[in-house]
Amino acid sequence: FVTVNCGAIPENLIESILFGHEKGSFTGATTQRIGKFEQCNKGTIFLDEIGDMTPATQTKILRVLQSGTFERVGGNQPIQVDVRIIAATNKPLEAAVAARQFREDLFYRLNVVRIQIPPLRDRREDIPLLVNYFLKTFAREHQRSPKSVAASVIKTLEKYHWPGNVRELRNLIERLIIICPSETIEPLHLPPELFRGVAGLPARAYSSLHEARSAYEREFILRKLEENQWNMTRTAMALGLERSHLYRKMKTLGISGEA
Repeated sequence: FVTVNCGAIPENLIESILFGHEKGSFTGATTQRIGKFEQCNKGTIFLDEIGDMTPATQTKILRVLQSGTFERVGGNQPIQVDVRIIAATNKPLEAAVAARQFREDLFYRLNVVRIQIPPLRDRREDIPLLVNYFLKTFAREHQRSPKSVAASVIKTLEKYHWPGNVRELRNLIERLIIICPSETIEPLHLPPELFRGVAGLPARAYSSLHEARSAYEREFILRKLEENQWNMTRTAMALGLERSHLYRKMKTLGISGEA
């Protein structure tokens, strides 16, 4: 099983990486190189972000699918392979085909068994499972003690729209494992963008009046910012504060950035 991230490979190298090259075929080719397709003969190659593949490379992939053969860069000897291809993309390939950015014949050759992965916002029941998995993974990776998550945090995560899908959730949990000072992750540890558009303030048991007041102020200001589309002047007026006072409050409460 061989994986290739098509979007991370420079255009001038992808053919060499996929199909290999012969010695002396270009500057720096001091030895023969076996490509990914040849490496996984009788196996599976996973082409991630195939929508970022150049038209020239698309043509060569199509040839492998049709004939099971290819040539190394700088070579003239056909190489026969028997490879299963799994391709993934976050781009709407039908639209790319219509815009002539992706070969129609390659699209239909690849689109044999199609698996549509819904965005995280359409499968919110997965969020607690993913949070638990990432907590264990990053605690082990960063050699930190395992942390628990307050129920109100899970409810907030389930209400967020997750434009970055699972990657965004993964990065958030890693960040919390590193910077959260307590053993339990509470709403006050979450970044402000998670509360934008979330109805209701998360509840928790506070250890002091100061902590409760700060958490309430933070969440109340976030709500007013959301109601006023993060316009500082209107938000300050709604709160009965001077604009400069609002900025100081936001800094003290750890609220930064604009929508």
